[in-house]
Amino acid sequence: MLILVTGATGKVGRRFITGLLDEPRFSKARIRALCHNRVLEETDRIDVVKGSIADSAVVAAAMQGVTHVLHLATCKETPDDVIDVTVKGLFWLLETFRLSPTARQFILIGGDAGIGHFFYRHDGPVTEKTPHRAYPGCYALSKVLEEVMLEQFAIQYGINSCCLRAPWIMEKDDFKFTLSFGDDVFGGPDWKSLVPPADAARYARDGTVPLLRDADGQPLKRNLVHVDDLVSAIMAAIDNPRAVGQLFNIAMDRPVDYGEVAAYLARTRGLGSVDVSSEYHSNWMDNSKAKFLLDWRPVYDLEKLIDSAWEYRRSGRSLVSSGIPVDNRAGEGARLSTKGGSYEEGIIAGCRCSRGVHGRRGHGRQEAARHRRQGPRQPVLRGDQPGLPEVEQGKRFGRI
Repeated sequence: MLILVTGATGKVGRRFITGLLDEPRFSKARIRALCHNRVLEETDRIDVVKGSIADSAVVAAAMQGVTHVLHLATCKETPDDVIDVTVKGLFWLLETFRLSPTARQFILIGGDAGIGHFFYRHDGPVTEKTPHRAYPGCYALSKVLEEVMLEQFAIQYGINSCCLRAPWIMEKDDFKFTLSFGDDVFGGPDWKSLVPPADAARYARDGTVPLLRDADGQPLKRNLVHVDDLVSAIMAAIDNPRAVGQLFNIAMDRPVDYGEVAAYLARTRGLGSVDVSSEYHSNWMDNSKAKFLLDWRPVYDLEKLIDSAWEYRRSGRSLVSSGIPVDNRAGEGARLSTKGGSYEEGIIAGCRCSRGVHGRRGHGRQEAARHRRQGPRQPVLRGDQPGLPEVEQGKRFGRI
């Protein structure tokens, strides 16, 4: 078994590779990492191909002898690169895969941006039958295109494919810092810009957390998944005959409820909370199909997610603590995530690119310099501000 992993240096890629190499079931499996900027160090079970998935020659070389593909590579709200990565890159991967005599399974990690996340009201739980509905901007559109391309290749050529659709992916202390009123906020919104500076400083000092409310005034419910649970779902899908041609929602059993978060942190850690209104809609991803067909169960519930984030201690400034050495030539980026699928690190966080992304591929130097000069964009918690062109709505009201 030779598994090609794109986006191998991101949070999901690193955790997957570590888990697979430690799993007795895959003791004979090898990894080929297709890397662009950062690269993994090669071992007796890991080899590396450098280049862009938009280059057909690079993809052809990376696919030599490959039996399985795990496609994680993506780009954020970067119009200059989205077609190269999402359309051209995925096309070359699928086209080379279908023609390969050794290829057995293609697994795509999708994202709930493809069904609109909390931009649209849902009448019931979000299932695999929920139609695609991209919110404004190129990122959500890219997640729709990925899933549709994979589905159509399976129809056209009968390839063995599977899509695992994941919401915002958490690891380590990510969740703690999604709730920070300080400069260290992970993702968005940039909470400190929504309150007076003196209040923001006090909230950051005291550990006060935001209680985000939906369009109906109720505590917002949104979907998350821990990286360990996503990796366990990937493992469950590999060579599973019940995964052939299937799309699975891979999420926590219950969405994260900001009201429950505030109550739990008040009870267990004595932290206060402050209401933040929005025009977003609560939603609930139904993961029962994955439970039934893959015999998969998420380990992380709300309490475990919170406890693990608050108990995590950073050992230093290294980007990688997964045990897999990475040549991080793109800079420090200690909170950098390259997982496919989410806006959480950008958009309303003050720049339409993820924090730490400046200098990376997909973020041009001129654009990075402009963002630094302009500073954080003032967030507005509305998804339909009158008079804004659609593309600007996509930049300003991206996924948070």
